[in-house]
Amino acid sequence: MSSYPGSPGGARGVPPADAGGPGGPRPLGRARTRPGEQAVLWLLWLCATISIVTTIGIVAVLVFESIPFFANVDVAAFVTGTEWYPFAEPGTEAFSTGVLPLVKGTLVVTAIALAVAVPLGLAAAVYLSEYAPSKVRQAVKPALEVLAGVPTVVLGYFALTFMTPLLRSLLGAETVQIFNAASAGIVMGFMIVPIVASLSEDALNAVPQALRQGAYALGATKRVAILRVVVPAALSGIVAAVILAMGRALGETMIVTIAAGNLPTMTLDIFAQGQPMTGFIAQTVAGESPRGSVVYQSLFAVGAVLFAMTFLANSVAQWVVRRFRQVY
Repeated sequence: MSSYPGSPGGARGVPPADAGGPGGPRPLGRARTRPGEQAVLWLLWLCATISIVTTIGIVAVLVFESIPFFANVDVAAFVTGTEWYPFAEPGTEAFSTGVLPLVKGTLVVTAIALAVAVPLGLAAAVYLSEYAPSKVRQAVKPALEVLAGVPTVVLGYFALTFMTPLLRSLLGAETVQIFNAASAGIVMGFMIVPIVASLSEDALNAVPQALRQGAYALGATKRVAILRVVVPAALSGIVAAVILAMGRALGETMIVTIAAGNLPTMTLDIFAQGQPMTGFIAQTVAGESPRGSVVYQSLFAVGAVLFAMTFLANSVAQWVVRRFRQVY
């Protein structure tokens, strides 16, 4: 048997990997394309293109449909006005197009939702990631994520028929109105808990086990290791989860339409009636708004503001992930 000089240990009869026979090393050549591979690549490209074109189309529709509205309404009054009633005849004293009451309603309900979802979601994420046994985690996490699949119209009626009577029985019917921001915000917080919990748990699980072991080696308890090592290491993912949940809350429609009311005001009383932007859009679409009227055009103006707020929230989330992400 022949031996190849370059083979490890002088193994006999085993040619080196780059031996190509009498003619020398065999060139690698071009990989053979598998049947259907090019079709899959084109399909993926088409899906990505459709997503981009759809986003551009949404922005274009909002911009072009909003232009006639701002041709009849002062932009400064729209941005800084504190009264919103576009249903009156333009030019009359009752006609007002200040969007701030709708923005205030959206931000108040979103703030209440985050106040509920962030503590519950982070606590669930820490428990599932650091404390729960494997079998418990496998059972609890799917059950938690089922909450994200509950139809929002069901949650809206739950807020109106259960949460509002509960608040009125605890705080008094004189304090809590039938339609109020608190009930809508609390139930919306339950709705976005799975987003915060699931994404935060993924961020916590991505922290290397070596960091935990290093903290334990220095004498840290489990609680101290979680608070001082694990959570700071996963901070970018946790912040991104919270901001994405906020974006989801900003765009929620049915809960606020059913439970928050339809009276846009500047009051900060969370137990009083208010109207977020999505509630106004749903209310106006359900009514009779002739195409080309100021009310019809205001839908797109309010939608453009809502789109800008949601886009800003998603952009901040991506910036946080890029800025504070730690690669292990």
